[in-house]
Amino acid sequence: MPNDYHTQTELERTRRLRELLHELPSCCSDYFIAIEQQTSALTRLSYAYDLKLFFQYLSAELPKFGGKPIVEFTIADIQQVTKQDLERYARYLALYIKNETLDDGEINSHEMTNHEYGIKRKYASLRAFYKYLFSDGFIESNTASLVPLPKLHERARAIIRLDIDEVARILDVAESGQALPKTYQKYHRVTRKRDVAMLSLFLGTGIRISECVGLNIDDFDFEQNAFVVTRKGGKEVILYLSDEVAGALKEYLVERKEIEPLPGHENAFFLSIQRRRITQRAVENMVKKYAAIAAPLKKKISPHKLRSTFGTNLYRETGDIYLVADVLGHSDVNTTRKHYAAISEDHRRLAAQKTVLREEPEFQTKK
Repeated sequence: MPNDYHTQTELERTRRLRELLHELPSCCSDYFIAIEQQTSALTRLSYAYDLKLFFQYLSAELPKFGGKPIVEFTIADIQQVTKQDLERYARYLALYIKNETLDDGEINSHEMTNHEYGIKRKYASLRAFYKYLFSDGFIESNTASLVPLPKLHERARAIIRLDIDEVARILDVAESGQALPKTYQKYHRVTRKRDVAMLSLFLGTGIRISECVGLNIDDFDFEQNAFVVTRKGGKEVILYLSDEVAGALKEYLVERKEIEPLPGHENAFFLSIQRRRITQRAVENMVKKYAAIAAPLKKKISPHKLRSTFGTNLYRETGDIYLVADVLGHSDVNTTRKHYAAISEDHRRLAAQKTVLREEPEFQTKK
């Protein structure tokens, strides 16, 4: 039986895409029909937002289109877009104004920026659109293919994850509630077992936040200490639980079965205080709340950082990058290697420190 959370999420994204298509030129509808079988609803929705931004650029920034409404753009207009127009698009993406119509009809304008990765992804969306138009004979030349994708410059980033003592501390804080602000204390008694179970699940299995909130009661088999998780693209895989993580989940499940969920949320494993399936935003806030006490010097601890913590610990214990990739659900092991290469670097630094050439080098000052 399909996971109802993921099914509903896909349906909601499909509805949003259909609404967005009403704001795009008619030629875009055929494009999204053409790629429907090869892409997820999330991918198509992202492409649609990217194309809307591109047509916004054509309308607002190119005099030859003179502020033409986006929905009125035609294939003939697209053929007027030059290589130079597309090259200027990168500068536009770096900083542009986004206008949003509020419920009262007022226009809210604010600045938007994109860094290298965001610009490259939006260019990739545009190239895919142009490739379709050219392959199906709508345009005479694929101008977008003449513009190289922006290069990404590798940046040294601090690797943020919890140390072993911080892992124990965040679980202790969630268990005891000590040092929590008074505004949280009154809710802690109600959410304690749930929060410990979620933190244990992140730290003990490395699942994604979307996979966590999508879990159902019948996804778990505690006789086997196993559970089914729905990965990106809807693929279901079986992961396994340590006794410690399973114990935390079972303790919460006893409490969970005493709660009467709202209609439509009966099978959800993790519930909010409002008796609905917990949201990703609520989980993010929960992790941030406990991390602020357990690891105050690390300001950006999120569910994804707990996932990184699990991946780090697993790689350090096994040294098997393929196992880490499989458990984390990475489709490309190079993605895993990129994230955990720093661990090997740590090992190499440690090796250098362990190598002693002379007990007392001559250049040291003797006491």
